[in-house]
Amino acid sequence: MVEKTQVARGKRIQRQTGKTFHVATRLLPERIRHPTYVLYGFFRIADEVVDAEDTAPPDEQRAELDRLRRAALGETTTDDPVLEAFAAVCEEHGIPDEDVNAFVDAMASDIDTDRYETYDELETYMDGSAAAVGRMMTAIMELDDEAEAKALPHATKLGEAFQMTNFIRDVREDVVERGRVYLPLETLRRHGVSERQILELEFDDDVAAAIREELTRTEKLYEEGVAGIKYLPEDCQLAVLLSAVLYADHHRLVRDLGFDTVSTTPELSFLRKMSLLVRTRWKWQWNQDPEAVFHEMCGDFGGTHDPREHGPHGPGAAQSD
Repeated sequence: MVEKTQVARGKRIQRQTGKTFHVATRLLPERIRHPTYVLYGFFRIADEVVDAEDTAPPDEQRAELDRLRRAALGETTTDDPVLEAFAAVCEEHGIPDEDVNAFVDAMASDIDTDRYETYDELETYMDGSAAAVGRMMTAIMELDDEAEAKALPHATKLGEAFQMTNFIRDVREDVVERGRVYLPLETLRRHGVSERQILELEFDDDVAAAIREELTRTEKLYEEGVAGIKYLPEDCQLAVLLSAVLYADHHRLVRDLGFDTVSTTPELSFLRKMSLLVRTRWKWQWNQDPEAVFHEMCGDFGGTHDPREHGPHGPGAAQSD
């Protein structure tokens, strides 16, 4: 049984470190919202272990992840309220051990892997870091077997879309804070961009073209992911749809910057998030078709805008969000 104090701690972690998802999570019914806070608290704790390379050597990071894994799977007792609550949620909702293992394995790979040669390699990483999260969220919604079978492939794609938006948005942050490059190296080379250029934060039209290619790939993932929202419980659909709208709106910012996420990290303002929330809810009142509302809110993601058309910073770079 998950206690209120454990839920509150997960909620506090999400509010502080996952502000975009927090806006959407608040629209979930309590039976789903509370375990969502618990899941997010666990995800952040594990993520922070591998982001602590400056303060902990790799062996210690791996040992800590192993401790988290065993506690999360209920194999060992723990006095950590987040881990204890996560194990309880997994047991209560039947979250498969393989999804927990896939997530922890992905976090462990961040300890010694900071480049991905191909998108296929990156997708394998995202199966744990993102798709497994989508599958866990589907599990706590407790769909019947038929709906779950239909929803899961789309949940996987939506999880990957969120993760790819993070990678595209955070190119500079990942280099500066972690020395990582998540853009596939084959994509960079296809546009004449070297790994060194990204590491030295040198932006030009070639980098813009590479980022644009990954943005386009990600937008297809959103389309596949949103197509599965209709299989979720009716009282969960708006929250998941809003998550997609909020995250996809970062693509507007990236385009306005002329695809330059090497020099800066775009971020949605609080007012923009509230505007998207109000508009999405309003459209949902009149048309509860997730794909239709998503298309109305996001359009064609900016169509065929060329990063060279308006120079390196795009037409809207000077405007505040």
